[in-house]
Order: sequence, then C-alpha cells, then structure tokens
Amino acid sequence: MSQKSLQEQREQRLRNQRSLVERGFEAHPYAFRATTTAAALHEAHSAGKPGDAWPEDDVVVAGRAMTVRVMGKVTFATLRDASGDIQVYLQRDRLGDSYPAVKKVDLGDWLEVRGHPFVTNTGELTVDAAKWRPLVKSLRPLPDKYHGLTDKESRYRQRHLDLMLNPEVRRTFELRSRAIAFIRRHLDELGFLEVETPVLQAVPGGAEARPFVTHHNALDHDFHLRISLELYLKRLIVGGFDAVYEIGRNFRNEGISFKHNPEYTMLELYWAGKDYLDVLALVEDMYAQLVGELTGSLVLPYQGHQLDFTPPWPRVDYTGELAARAGIDFDVLDEPRLRAWVAERHPGSSTSQTQPLCEQPMHQLVAKLYDIYVEPALVQPTFVMDHPRLISPLAKQHRSRQGLVERFEPVAVGMELGNAFSELNDPIDQRRRFEEQAERRAAGDEEAQPIDEDFLVALEYGMPPTGGLGLGIDRLAMLLADAPSIRDVILFPLLRPE
Repeated sequence: MSQKSLQEQREQRLRNQRSLVERGFEAHPYAFRATTTAAALHEAHSAGKPGDAWPEDDVVVAGRAMTVRVMGKVTFATLRDASGDIQVYLQRDRLGDSYPAVKKVDLGDWLEVRGHPFVTNTGELTVDAAKWRPLVKSLRPLPDKYHGLTDKESRYRQRHLDLMLNPEVRRTFELRSRAIAFIRRHLDELGFLEVETPVLQAVPGGAEARPFVTHHNALDHDFHLRISLELYLKRLIVGGFDAVYEIGRNFRNEGISFKHNPEYTMLELYWAGKDYLDVLALVEDMYAQLVGELTGSLVLPYQGHQLDFTPPWPRVDYTGELAARAGIDFDVLDEPRLRAWVAERHPGSSTSQTQPLCEQPMHQLVAKLYDIYVEPALVQPTFVMDHPRLISPLAKQHRSRQGLVERFEPVAVGMELGNAFSELNDPIDQRRRFEEQAERRAAGDEEAQPIDEDFLVALEYGMPPTGGLGLGIDRLAMLLADAPSIRDVILFPLLRPE
C-alpha cells in the first residue's frame, strides 16, 4: 500500500471515529465487560444445529473486527478475541438508532456486543446483538492476510500484526508459556527454590561466549550483560541452599541463525548432593512429562521427524561417537594424530578466514569435528555423555576416565537442547582452568572466560557436591511448536534496525 493511500485511509478512519463520537459513543472507553470468550461460546453450544437459539443466555463478547459485511438493514461481523473468532449479527430492527453507526465500523476496530447466541441457517454460531459499542478505532488498515504480511522479517518486526492475523502464532506463544509454567511447577514440587541473579555483571562467566558491554554512569564502570546464570547460582549453593533454579535471559554477542538469537531464555538449576546422572534422570523425566502433558503424546512431530521422548533416551559417548562417525581409529584426544588426520581429511576446512582447521586450538578442533560428524546425525532425543575436559572448564573430572569430565548434553534433530555437569567444586582446579582460559583470552580468543576472583573466593568456602543443568527454553519451544527457526518462538527477536 502506498504512503498516500495509507494516509487517505487513516484520514477516513479518523472521520469515522469523529462520526461515532458525534452519535454519542466514547472514542476511548476505559474498560469492557465481556462475560465469555469466543472459545467458551463455541464449546458451550457445540451441539447446536441450524435454527437453534438461546434467547435466555445474555452474553457479552468483545474483540477485534476481522470481517464486516454491511447488508442494508443487517450486518454480520467476525470478532476475534484471545481465544478465537465469534460471529455477531447486528440488525436495525433490534438496535434502532444505534444501527446506522455500524456503517462507521472499520476492519480492525474493537467492538463490544451484548446479545444471545443462535445458530444461523449455514450452521455458524452467532451472537444476535441487542446492544453494541465501539471500544477503539483502528486508525490503520489491517494488512491483507494472504498478501500483506507473508514476509518472515515483516512478521518478526510487526509481531503485533502477526499475532493479530495468524492465530497459530498466538498458539505457539501460549504453548511456550505453558511449557515454562510446567517447568516451574515441576521443579517447585521437587523442592527447588526459584531465585533471581544479576543481569549486569562485572565479570561475565559460566560459558564461552563474547559478552555485550555497557557502561554504568554513576559508578563510571563498564559492566557486561550476563552470558550465563551459572556462577551466581553456584554462590547460592555455597551459601547453603540445597536446590535453586532461575529462568532468565542471557545475552551473547554472537551470530544469528535458525537456532541462535543473541538474547535468549535459559533455565539453570543447581542441586546439592547430586551428580550429573541424577540431573540426567531429572531431565529425561521432566521432558517426557512436559511433552506428554502439553501435546497428549510422547511422540512429537517436528519438521518431518517423529521425535520419541519416551524414557530411556539413547546415551552415546562423546569421543566414542565422534570416532565412530568420523572413521577415526585412534583416540580422538591424541593431538598429533588428530591434527594429521584433519590435515588429510579437511585440508581446506577452517573456522576462521586465515587458519586451517588442523591448526586451530585443540578445544576448537575437537568441538568443530563434533559439530560436523556427531550433532547433525542425532535426530531422536539423545544424551551425549562424558565430554573432553579441554572443552569443559566448569565440569568435574570424570571419576573413571582420564581426560574427560562428567557432563552430558541432550540433543535432538541435530540441535543441542542443554548442558549439564557434575559441577567442579575444587577451587584449586577451578583456578587452574580459569588461568588456562585467561591464556586463551590473551591470545585473542574473545569467547574464553576471564578469571572471576570473587567466584573463586566463594568456592574456597566449600561448595558441596552439586549437579548443574542449563536448558534452552527457546529451543524447547521450537520442538513443541514444530517451528523451524528460533525467531518463530521469540516474540521480538533481534533484528537489524531499519
């Protein structure tokens, strides 16, 4: 629609609004008093047949006018509320002097209608209006549902219109909200305490990621938006809490893809006295219950796959699976042999513009091979177990396997869903690993973690054996809603400003 045409329609709608006010209606009432919803009406009268009427049922509905058909002495309109659509029937003989004002209603206006339900001859449940009033005028015309808001980026930028025109989008976010509510209820019943930790942090830690930096004027100091919830939650375990969790936003100054948004939602929990196998059992049980309750089945359709969340999920060994899928017949942590193998098999592959893959630091090399060979191949919900220590700076050394840590990641459709450890609680070992990270940071790795002295001091007071977990809420919502992109399950994803 041209800017000129838009302006003309806006001016006409303003004239219609003035006309309604002149006829005695308020331009902007302060409240409305709907007594039911579209969905509740349809459910209550689902057995109705053409010609049925319930004149004794006095109902009030309110919603946005999605269709308006003025047919002389009668008008049909479809109102959309948060639950769905309901048709209303306005006729001059019943409405009297208020009926002519119906002609000043535009698509997108909010209306309140009072009347009784009946079923039309075509079988449509309808409210026969005895009284009506406008609630707010839409000064802009709605985009055409099929041509005006089909571009994905336009839908993300104008989520209000996306929700208005596409009920399935609203259902996606309702499903996401119910999933979060389920997780809270499940953890509360297990005795976990929900807490809140700082978003602004002096030292960003708990993950390998590049942070966003902001300046606090009053303190004249730079702070970072958190990249993880981990290190502050662990302080609470040191302080004496047995089981804590937080559902909150993290911020990572990194790329955007179908499964990455720089601002995203995480669940993190820490459970004193437990190890990673206890946490694994919690995840397996919670996901199965959540999927079953929200969808009615443990088998979830996702982008052409049928994902079975029935416990137990398969468990695969990180290094063993990498060796098997890549065809490596030696220990994948044997650095000289691995570099020689990569130089032969991936001579042109790189994770930067200047450095071949075989010359990358060992932690990046192993992680990249895992990304190539293992993760994309795991379709069904699977636990990847026992990661290399060199890619796990906050996890406890494996009790029986040298060079590995007690860590698992739940994976489905080639996508990591979370991360869990038997948490490292040796402050000496933790300092040594932070120092290794600091060396990498000094060498130019902006994602390596800085040394958090305050956390190390807390750890020296003694953190009991603890199992920890981080789960991505957005990726869980993707699976539940069968959404191909993380942007489809974030109400307002980050976009380049227009």
